[in-house]
Amino acid sequence: MAKATPAKAEPKLLSGGNPQIAKGYDDAPVQAYIAAMPGWKREMGGRLDALIERAVPGVNKAVKWNSPFYGVEGEGWFLSFHCFTRYIKVAFFRGMSLDPVPPGESRNQDTRYLDIHEDDAFDEAQFSAWVKQASLLPGERM
Repeated sequence: MAKATPAKAEPKLLSGGNPQIAKGYDDAPVQAYIAAMPGWKREMGGRLDALIERAVPGVNKAVKWNSPFYGVEGEGWFLSFHCFTRYIKVAFFRGMSLDPVPPGESRNQDTRYLDIHEDDAFDEAQFSAWVKQASLLPGERM
């Protein structure tokens, strides 16, 4: 009798509903992370990913520390996002160099955040402009 193939386990959700996805490089782990995002955050995660790809063709992707990271080959990472209970936090690692500066402050003097809540108006044009600007700056080596 043949053994049944085990069902693929659903990703575990950590505190705040952040998906636990194994570290990996390329698009597949990022898409797995987005697919595991709970509720409204899944659609927004897909939207963010599509906007980033459109703004930076050929962008490098990875999942590290249970968050998607986006970068430019040889230049490091310029952006990541993370699920929290009530919002998605986008981190621009050189956010203080963006114009205008994203609204969320950080303990790191260079990093700025954009918090996206379910009922917030989301300005795709501004987000895309920040992504394009961020991709042209030296990134973080993580």
